[in-house]
Amino acid sequence: MAASDPTTAVPRILIVRLSAIGDVVHGLPVLCALRDALPKAQLSWMVEGRGADLLAGHLALDEVIAVRRRWLKNPRAVWKAWRRLRGRFDVTIDLQGLSKSAIAARLSGARQRIGLAAPDGREISPWLNNVLVRPTATHVIDRNLELLAPLGIRPKTVRFNLPERPADGQRAEQTISGAGATARCVLLNPGAGWPSKLWPAERFAAVAEYLGRVHGLVSLAVWAGEAENAAARRIVSRSGGWAKIAPPTSLTELAALARRAQLFVSSDTGPLHLAAAVGTPCVGLFGPMPGERNGPYGGKHVTIQVARLTGTSRERRGADNATMLAIDVPRVTAACDAILSRRRDRTSA
Repeated sequence: MAASDPTTAVPRILIVRLSAIGDVVHGLPVLCALRDALPKAQLSWMVEGRGADLLAGHLALDEVIAVRRRWLKNPRAVWKAWRRLRGRFDVTIDLQGLSKSAIAARLSGARQRIGLAAPDGREISPWLNNVLVRPTATHVIDRNLELLAPLGIRPKTVRFNLPERPADGQRAEQTISGAGATARCVLLNPGAGWPSKLWPAERFAAVAEYLGRVHGLVSLAVWAGEAENAAARRIVSRSGGWAKIAPPTSLTELAALARRAQLFVSSDTGPLHLAAAVGTPCVGLFGPMPGERNGPYGGKHVTIQVARLTGTSRERRGADNATMLAIDVPRVTAACDAILSRRRDRTSA
């Protein structure tokens, strides 16, 4: 690929980041940087499951290639993917660094397959990708952007540019109004993909009560699935009347709701990174994973981490939530105070 003249080059580039939602969000700055540097490029993204809904309609993206989860275990799904990818791309960028993502890149037949060098590139991905990058940055977003260096692209800004659909915005306004929030509300997200990342619902409830009593803010407990719904209901029941349960939301509806919130409080999970991407100030609660690497990106957020786990991803996933229990309520309310104070200062300036 000729990256020396990005205004005339028309490369066909495939981004591969199959899952999970937070990681798809972390890949969006790569997409935006590619569009900025190569405005005429054909940009596609291969993704699994709900990530396709999130990417649909992004102005920097020409095509979403959606595959079902566990597609690699189904020979027919692999054949269909090969038929859709083969011969269509000059470059692939494997943001995931796993066998399944590198296989997807290899199926495309692209000559230039950019990926992560070991140990960041895991399993057989370093053998399937043929342009390997060893990131040196700390945060995962900055590390992703380093994968653009072989194309001569070194972004100076980080943008997500997630669009909002009018229907999602209208529903968000109705949800906030229905909760009785006279000002913008606070969103509390008690769910997490790993049990080791869970912070107790009772502590979220204490935060909601504090924010209501001290700041007069109504909290909405957001959720997805039965377990998170039960946690959200516990928050509501123990918040002294200051928390309400949110209705079921899609990812795009949650993004619209987050845009209208004063604050988003959550552990390390997709909705946290989605809220940060649409510009909502976040308090991120971290235990198993390093907050400096995976925390909400940017200076408007606060990441709280008292203890952390070591070991493999599988070991951290299967651990208990002792590192999350080390985070007490006063630390979280102090972080909320700091963010809300900054917002008031900007408003009054």
